[in-house]
Amino acid sequence: MDKHLNHNTSAMRCPHSLAEVDLFSPGAQEHWYEAYDILHAEAPVHRIPGEGYVEGTDAFILSKHEDIAMVVRDEERFPVVGSIALKKLIESGGDPTTIPGITSVSASMVTLRPNPEMWRAHRQELTDPWVGPGASRNEAMIHREANWLVDQWIDSGNVEFVSQYAQALPQRVMANILGWPISDLTLLKRFGDGCVKPFVYGSRHNNQLTAEETRSQFEVLDKFKNYTAELIRQKRAQPQDDMITFLTQVEYSPLARRLTDVEINGIVYAMVIGGLETTQYAVAEQMQLLIEREGVWDELKRDRSKLRAFTEEGMRLRSPTQGLSTRVTSRDEVFHGVKIPKGSWLHLRWASANLDPDEWDCPLELKLDRKAGSRHLTFSQGARVCPGASLSRLEQVIAWNTLLDRIKSFAYAPNNPFLHQPGIMLGILELNLTFERA
Repeated sequence: MDKHLNHNTSAMRCPHSLAEVDLFSPGAQEHWYEAYDILHAEAPVHRIPGEGYVEGTDAFILSKHEDIAMVVRDEERFPVVGSIALKKLIESGGDPTTIPGITSVSASMVTLRPNPEMWRAHRQELTDPWVGPGASRNEAMIHREANWLVDQWIDSGNVEFVSQYAQALPQRVMANILGWPISDLTLLKRFGDGCVKPFVYGSRHNNQLTAEETRSQFEVLDKFKNYTAELIRQKRAQPQDDMITFLTQVEYSPLARRLTDVEINGIVYAMVIGGLETTQYAVAEQMQLLIEREGVWDELKRDRSKLRAFTEEGMRLRSPTQGLSTRVTSRDEVFHGVKIPKGSWLHLRWASANLDPDEWDCPLELKLDRKAGSRHLTFSQGARVCPGASLSRLEQVIAWNTLLDRIKSFAYAPNNPFLHQPGIMLGILELNLTFERA
C-alpha cells in the first residue's frame, strides 16, 4: 500500500495473481490494496465458492463503484441481509427480548424499524437530531474534547496517536452525546469492542464467530444492556440534555407513543457500534497520509477551507470499513458477464470501489480539488447511508482544525510496526509520532 508497510511481518504473502487473492485470510490487511489492483484488472466480480446466503450458492465480491452504488440503492432487488433475518424473526411471533443470541439492537428493530418506511422515520425522528443533520449541535463540545486531549500530551513532544487522540476523541464525543458518564469511558470502550467483535475477529467474508467467541461476546453485551438499562432509568428520573434523555421523552410518530426501555437500549447499541470505530480509523489513516504526502499539511494550515476535501479524500483512499456482506440477490443477476444466481451473497468492497480507475481520475492521488469527492462509498449511499455520517465528518474536520492550530509538524517516531488489526476494518494498531508544537 505504502512504502512504510512491513510486508515481512504479515501472516500472508502479497498477492501477485488472481489465484493468490484472498481478502479474508489472516494478514490480508497488509495486502488489501495490492489485491484491489488485481481485482480491478482481472475480476471486478470475484466468486467465493460455497459461501452464499442460501445453501448451495456462492458469495461474490463486487469491487466496482458503479456496481456497488447501484446495489445499495435498490433494496428490493438486493435485499439487506439484516432485513431478511428481521422478517423471519417477526414471522416467528416470539418475543425477541427472550430469544438467545439476539442483540438489543435487533430486538428494538422489530418495533422501531421493521420496514423501509419506518427505517426512514427512525432516522429522521430519533437519530438525525443528534448524529445526522443535527450533529452541528455538538460542535462546541467536540472542540472542547479535542483540545482537552491535546492538552494531555502537547508538552511531551511525542504521542501514541491512536489511543491518545484518534480513538479517544470519538469515545469522548459519543459519551457526551449519549449522556454516558466520562468516568465510565473504559466501560464504553469495552462494550464497543464487544459490539464490533464479529468485524474484528470474525472469519471469512460474513464475519463468523466460533461458538465460544459468540458466547464471550454475549457476556459483554449482556453487561452492556444492563448498564444501559440503569442509565435509562436514571435519565427518566433526572432528565438532562443528552440523547438518552431525549429518547425517553420523544414520541415516535409511526407508533404514536414514547419508546420503551428495550427500544432505547437498542438505539444506544446502534450508536456505539457506529459512532466509535469509523472516525477512529479515518483520523488515524489521515495522519499517515499527511505525513507521507509532502506539502498537504502546510497547504491545510494556509487554507482551512480545504479541510473537508482532505477528509473526504482520506476516507476515499483509506476506507475505515473496507467492505461488508450486506446484500443478497433476490433474482438471477449478471455483472460484467458473470452470472450470479438468486440467493447469492454479495460482498460490497467499498475500499476497492473508492479506488476504481473507471470512477476516479488518478485514484491513488490525494487531490484537494477533486470534483464531487464525497461520492465515495465509505458511508454507503442511498436510503441506507450511515446515519452518523454527518457527525463523523464534523469530528474529523474539528480534529484536524485543532491539531493544525496547535502543532507545527508531525513525523513518524522510529518505533512503528505499521500493522493493522484483524478483521474487515482498516485499523492500525498503534502510531507513534513525534511533533513540534506551534
